[in-house]
Amino acid sequence: MSNHALSPSLNAAIRPRSEVRDGMQIDWDAEIPMPDGIVLRADIFRPLGEGHHPVILSMGPYAKGLAFQEGFKSMWDRMVAAHPDVPAGSSNKYQNWEVVDPEKWVPDGYACVRVDSRGAGRSPGRMDVWSPQETQDFYDCIEWSGCQPWSNGKVGLNGISYYAMNQWQVASLQPPHLAAICVWEGAADFYRDAYRHGGIVSMMPLRWYGRQVLSVQHGLGERGRKSVVTGEWIAGPPTLSDDELKANRGELEIDVFEHPLDDAYYKDRSPQLDKVVVPLLSAGNWGGQGLHTRGNFEGYVQAASKQKWLEVHGLAHWPHFYTDYGRLLQKRFFDFFLKGERNGWDRQPPVQLQVRHPGETFVQRDESEWPLARTAWTRYYLDPAGMALAPSASDASCALDFDTTGDGLSFSLPLQNRPVEITGPIACKLFVSSQTNDADIFLVLRVYDPQGKEVTFHGALDPQTPVAQGWLRASHRKLDAERSLPYRPYHSHDEIEPLVPGQIYELDIEIWPTCIVVPPGHRVCLDVRGKDYHCDGPPVIIPGAPYPFTGVGPFSHTHPLDRPAEVFEARTTLHFAPGMQPYLLLPIIPNVPA
Repeated sequence: MSNHALSPSLNAAIRPRSEVRDGMQIDWDAEIPMPDGIVLRADIFRPLGEGHHPVILSMGPYAKGLAFQEGFKSMWDRMVAAHPDVPAGSSNKYQNWEVVDPEKWVPDGYACVRVDSRGAGRSPGRMDVWSPQETQDFYDCIEWSGCQPWSNGKVGLNGISYYAMNQWQVASLQPPHLAAICVWEGAADFYRDAYRHGGIVSMMPLRWYGRQVLSVQHGLGERGRKSVVTGEWIAGPPTLSDDELKANRGELEIDVFEHPLDDAYYKDRSPQLDKVVVPLLSAGNWGGQGLHTRGNFEGYVQAASKQKWLEVHGLAHWPHFYTDYGRLLQKRFFDFFLKGERNGWDRQPPVQLQVRHPGETFVQRDESEWPLARTAWTRYYLDPAGMALAPSASDASCALDFDTTGDGLSFSLPLQNRPVEITGPIACKLFVSSQTNDADIFLVLRVYDPQGKEVTFHGALDPQTPVAQGWLRASHRKLDAERSLPYRPYHSHDEIEPLVPGQIYELDIEIWPTCIVVPPGHRVCLDVRGKDYHCDGPPVIIPGAPYPFTGVGPFSHTHPLDRPAEVFEARTTLHFAPGMQPYLLLPIIPNVPA
């Protein structure tokens, strides 16, 4: 391994400095020493003059010196065009990817601390994303921030995506100065939420790591970018060779394939939610199927915190973190717990839902719990005769097979004459055989309008997503009986049980939580497929995007090492018989106004 990461000279090459700028005291490259001698670097934005301020802290690998507009220009341009309140009231010079804008927080008395995680941006060391070392570093950064002369001793964590996911981890270590966390569109279970959906490798982390993390690895130096604000190299100043950079990081793709089961590698990177006791606000996205949905619900439900709130919204991944709606919600939460303001947050309903309707219409509704206590959990049985979702099971004995490279099979609910609301987690039971020793099942809940056109939604990372999705590799069918719920099967993923070709197996499949009010005359369908969902119509091409959008964004499952053609390009059969009556369990919310 290269010694560059631990070289004192490299730590010394970056000199902290402080200046007054745009009404803020800004400390550039502040030093946060770690117990092993590594010095992490932070930019700190705080109010002018003396005083003790609550801290909003984020730590991650995206380089604190990379402006949102510079690193992700097309995303920024689309967001501010659609949501003019995002750039309003700020110069946006200090606006960074997926963290708070200090120009909108410092005037309210907050100190905003941004830390480059070990091995990223301006911080030296070996990069290992979401690792126990990184979590311990985060803990140390929280404690450092809480003890600074400008701090009031209360630290809050806020950020989206990566900056949300690692909050669950560090909160389970219970840092003494951690006073509140706002987990905005994150994930909580690194096996099930992020790396392997139902045991199937998701392409997103593999693509993301090279494009968004390694592109700002510490040591790129002059081969990388400069900050438009400071003029400093955002991933330097050292400039290392490719071999030196590789020696200073983990290899995510290798790790994922070396760990096909939910072993210590993933458990070390996932939080112990029953040890999360800090006040929390978990904000999810209905359209985050593939990464930014399940963990926000699971974290909210499983966390031991006595003071916890759930908010769920729609639209793309970034806007509501920055819009007035999201920012003011975050501020009310942090004002209460970090400043002690009696602003009524203690009367905030535990659950705030933006209930989704077709046409990107959302209606805010307050609830008392999740899942909703009044849910009518309703089984709809797959009817092979009419390809329907029926209220009662058929006693017919038959089999339907499909080519896993095609569009699979589709089962439809009868048309309703009143609105139908589906809000909550979903489960499906199937009886399946395969021509080979395994099979991947992809489930898609879809809605069609009276003209037969699919109704899609702007998802977190794809402009045309379905209502909900679920995945399961049949050889990973083993359930954890203690953790499974009727509406949320929980697979242990601790052993691989190959199929005997032609033999029938019972599969319980989790479909991620969702929300949709289906208008009269619309049709709800369940697709059973052997490959990723593909929306009706041509893919959407977005300038600057690295791939066409087909309905799943980056969350495809196409790695040839994970899904070799000789196993997964075959025929899969659904079986129906007395005692083998497959069904879809839907969370129907009663008494929806017409």
